[in-house]
This record gives sequence, C-alpha cells and structure tokens, in this order.
Amino acid sequence: MTEDSRPLAAALTAFADEHPLPDAPAQQMFRTLLPDALMKATSRQADGTYFVATGDIPAMWLRDATFQVLPYVQLIKDVPDLKPILEGVLRRELAFVQLDPYANAFNQTANAAHWRDDDETNISVSPQVWERKFEIDTLCAPLLLALRLHTETGDAALLDATFWETFAVILDIFEREQHHEQSPYFFRRRDTAANDTLPNNGYGTPVAYTGLIWDGFRPSDNRCEYGYHIPANLFAKTVLKGLLPLIPANHQSLAARAQTLVTAIERGIAKYAIQTLPSGDQGLAYEVDGLGRTRFMDDANVPSLLSLPFLGAIAADDPIYLATKTFILSRQNPYYYQGEALAGIGSEHTPPEYVWPIAVAMAGLVAESKTEKAAKLATIAATTAGTGQCHEGVHKDDPAQFTRTWFSWANMTYCQLALDYLSDQKEEVAL
Repeated sequence: MTEDSRPLAAALTAFADEHPLPDAPAQQMFRTLLPDALMKATSRQADGTYFVATGDIPAMWLRDATFQVLPYVQLIKDVPDLKPILEGVLRRELAFVQLDPYANAFNQTANAAHWRDDDETNISVSPQVWERKFEIDTLCAPLLLALRLHTETGDAALLDATFWETFAVILDIFEREQHHEQSPYFFRRRDTAANDTLPNNGYGTPVAYTGLIWDGFRPSDNRCEYGYHIPANLFAKTVLKGLLPLIPANHQSLAARAQTLVTAIERGIAKYAIQTLPSGDQGLAYEVDGLGRTRFMDDANVPSLLSLPFLGAIAADDPIYLATKTFILSRQNPYYYQGEALAGIGSEHTPPEYVWPIAVAMAGLVAESKTEKAAKLATIAATTAGTGQCHEGVHKDDPAQFTRTWFSWANMTYCQLALDYLSDQKEEVAL
C-alpha cells in the first residue's frame, strides 16, 4: 500500500490500542500485526482490484489471501474504509478464478514467473499463474470471503453478474472433478519430492466415485495421498450451502446445481469420511479414495479437520468433531508435536517437530474456553524468537528454529484469534 493508506493503518493500530489483550507481549504483537496484510501484502491494481501477496513469496494464493483479509471483515463497522479494499480483493480473486480455475497461486502481473518453469500440465500455463496445483480450497476461498462480506455488510451489490459467472465456473470444476477419470487435468513436476507432484502420470492415485470432489493437492500444497480431501470437501459444501439462499431468481439453474453438489458431498461424507479412528472412536478421516483406503491425520493448513467449526462446517460440540479433535491433537496424529516451547499440529510441508502457529491459533479459535484462547495468544507471542512475527513452522523445543521470516497468513490468523477473544469479552460485558 502507499502512504495514502497510512491513516487506515493508524485506525487499525488505534483499534488494537483501544481493545487490549491481557498478556502484554500478545497485545504488542496484535498491535503490530493487525495492519500487516493491509500495509505490507496488499497493493492496488490499475483496475481497482487489490493483489494480496502471501508474504516473503511474491505470489497470491487465493486461500491465503482470503484468510489474510478475513479479520478485517469484522472491523468494517469500526473502520469503514476497509470495505472497498476487501471488495477489491474479492474482485481480484474472481478474476484469477476466471483466468485459470485449476491454478492455486498467481502473479501480480503477467511476468511469466513460476515456482517451476518446467511443470507439465494439460494446458499452457498463463504468464500470470505462479503455480498450477489444483486445490479445492482455492475455489472456496472467494466464496467464503463473499459470504462473510455479505453477512457483515448486507451489501448485495457484491454478488453481481461477474460473481455469478465465476460461481458457474467453480460449479463446472466441482462437477467435473466428482468424476476425475473424465477430467483433462494433470500435473507433473520432474526431479522433485514425491509429495510435490501427482503420481500415475500426473493424474493422482486411483479413486472411485463417491459424490465427493477430487482434490489434487492439500492446502499445504503437498499432493493428496488419496484423492478425496475431507476438510476441503466440507469447506466446499459449507460455502455452497451458504450461497444457496442468495442466488437470484434469474440464476436458479445455478441453485439447482449447487444443491445437487451439496447433497452429493453430504452423502459422500456420511458414507466414506466418518470412520473408526485409530483411537477407536467414530470420527472424520483426512483423506479417502472410495476404494477402501483412508488417511487418518490432520495438517496445520486450513481447511483442516481442526478448523471445521471456524469454517462453519460443523458444530464445535458435535460428537464426531470432538472425537476427531481429540485424535488429531494427540500423538496418534503423525503431524502433532509436543515439546518444551510448543504443542500443536505441523505439516508435511515443513520439517518434523515443527509446529505451525496457524494451527495453534486455530486451536484457540475453535476452543470453547476464553482462558484457552488467551493461552494460545500468549504462547504464540512467546515463541517468535524475538521477531514479533508468526512464522510458518516453529521447532517445538527451540523457537529460534523456524521457517518463513514473514508469513502474512499466520500473522493474520493470530489477529483473527485476538479479535475472537475480544468478541467473547464484549459478549461477557453485554451480559
């Protein structure tokens, strides 16, 4: 952003000053980070839209971007100048979906910068695409942002012709990938780790029809071991269901298609995703293939099993969710780590023993206890190695060992938790 945005950043800092957290380091971090995505990651484009870089990588992941700006949505009433910026972020996301709905990350301009120049896929990669890994959550992200903006502002003008045109594109992809064997999409990356490319000549491991949507890559950008990623499917079901009552009369064919998808996903979840966990309880698998193979785990990246109540996909007190949560926040989850400094979920994307602050913050966001929320804020603030930044992954015993010096998504998830804590506090005062 430019100097013109400094009053906006000052308004956000003032908001943080007026709403202090109980832990002094946590409050200082909240004060510093609340303007982070706006001032450091967001830039206005010539067409009036806003590009949101993920942090120290100069590309825009639609999933990351939505979660980077989501905390600002609930601040629109306090800082009204946020509204046009958030609408501009949404319009940029919609434009990128229309450019390539199978891509996960995009460049600010058509500069032909790519994560890898030699990736092989079914079409020529656009010079404005950074990476072309298909991830369901990429297409869910703008829908979630639109829903949250509409809920907060009541402004139906957001859901214009361009929005519904893009929604139709998303439905096309979701419907096609329910039958992945009929999809032209493939992704091959040579000379890389097995989790960074798709097997089976780029088409992924075999799957059977389940009604669920096939997914190439997890929110971590690592490949799905089995093709039906359960958190992403529940994310898709939730945003589609949320938009159903908002679809205008002249687009009722979209409503019928969206409802059919919602029903198919719900049936697929009931039949294939709810299984007996290694703990012996009934809970949710992380991935399935419809052929009998299942992956029990969770990853820090959102959508995750842990994050489902935050996304509105399941109630926090649902017995299936509670059993799942108990399992994934235990050592039975291969990516759960507990050490001297941190305990929480990590990712295949980072070294073993590294806990992600995003997952620590998410554990706070789905917690029922205000005390637990405050504890998560204090823990994150105490494990930045003096940087005042939420890193990607942090070693469970030594916070000085971390990945990513600037990871805006993590910073803003911390702010999301701070706002959630303050919202609970406000409700207590109101009572």
